[in-house]
Amino acid sequence: MRWLPGSLFAAFAAVATAQPVQTQNEALADDAIQYAAQFGILPDEALQRLKAQQASVAATDAIAREFADRLAGIAIEHAPVFRIVVLLTGSEAVADRSAAGVPIVFRTGAKATRAQAIDAMRKHLIDLRTELPGARGAGYDQRTGEVLLLVTSADAQRFGLEEIRSRAEQVSGVPVRVVVNELIESNLGVDGGGRVTGVSGVTGRHNVCTSGFVVTDGTQTGIATAAHCPDELTYEDRDGTTVPLPFAGQWGLAYQDVQVNLSDKASEPLFYSNRGAGTLRRLVSWRNAASTRAGDFVCHFGESSGYSCATVELTDYAPPGDLCGGPCSPTWVTVKGPSCIPGDSGGPVFSGGIAFGIAKGVNRTASGRCLFYYYMSTDYLPPPWRLLVAGPKPPRQYLRASDPNPERARRHRRQALRFDSSHRRARPVASAPVPPNLPAPRSS
Repeated sequence: MRWLPGSLFAAFAAVATAQPVQTQNEALADDAIQYAAQFGILPDEALQRLKAQQASVAATDAIAREFADRLAGIAIEHAPVFRIVVLLTGSEAVADRSAAGVPIVFRTGAKATRAQAIDAMRKHLIDLRTELPGARGAGYDQRTGEVLLLVTSADAQRFGLEEIRSRAEQVSGVPVRVVVNELIESNLGVDGGGRVTGVSGVTGRHNVCTSGFVVTDGTQTGIATAAHCPDELTYEDRDGTTVPLPFAGQWGLAYQDVQVNLSDKASEPLFYSNRGAGTLRRLVSWRNAASTRAGDFVCHFGESSGYSCATVELTDYAPPGDLCGGPCSPTWVTVKGPSCIPGDSGGPVFSGGIAFGIAKGVNRTASGRCLFYYYMSTDYLPPPWRLLVAGPKPPRQYLRASDPNPERARRHRRQALRFDSSHRRARPVASAPVPPNLPAPRSS
């Protein structure tokens, strides 16, 4: 029996070898084993928590709409009890409630809403290098209602942490927490022992990446991986067989790091959650970025690190430097380490059979230990490409990751495009049809 890597050949492998595909309950049960080990509970309880995590999304989305003018954050706490915490501005109390059997606790007193904090990040804390130390990362922490500013130890010694925090709050007008981090960040690709390979057009070296989810534009299918991976990819089987994956396009500025390579064999919405164990899953849905909460427990497969799970930390992260073809937009989502190493770029981030994103980069210590990795939400797949999922097809092809809310799709993409067009420093690597009523990306 052949084990074919990533999602591209997962569908083909299932047919060619009659390999079984996990049920949704089996898929979540695998994730629950990881959860149980991390939080010291029994697997059965872990499974119930992960089911509740998925079932509570509709309730937290409704809370976000209900308290839109006060919302500072929504986070899942796993200890000492499993619950959802909603952080609001103002002092008016809100009665606690529950959803899917999960307690929902409301806290007040936040000094800025999430929307205000992210707006301040875009305007002041990402590219204001004359006001703040030049090397830094910034993200929003929904758990505390603060912008988290990452600065190097050299800048901390030079300027002083309190001085940096005070100046950042003065410039931005929102609460800021400063943390020392050496900002050793890079894309996750270009190394490791995977099977999806190609030659870098920049370095000329043989590189390795991980394939993500199967995608379609309505007429053809392929895989999504990271845009910083080689353009022309080849699948290399263990017996030496190779299959070329023609390049369709890549998008890699500000808020995107995604590439599509074509294959007519990618006809089913299947992906490997653990290729080493031959574990296939069926993709049934996706999680929009706006619905992702701090504390969500998600899993990831990488050709180098394998299958692992951890919690979301920052839902609105802007990596430092020019890792996004220029300054990065605060749209990336960070996940706690330590299971992330080079070779994982482009790999799927998921929970059960639900897609969250495509892995991009890693933040690590000087010794190489992963502190966190970050991914691009599948919201930012470039139209007309969208996730291939089981079940009914989405009503329109120009929704972000087939988002059922057209207005929310347009609003979210407009925000990212505004940041992209005002910060571009590199030539767009590809163009794509632009959804109706949205501004076309500006060439530079």
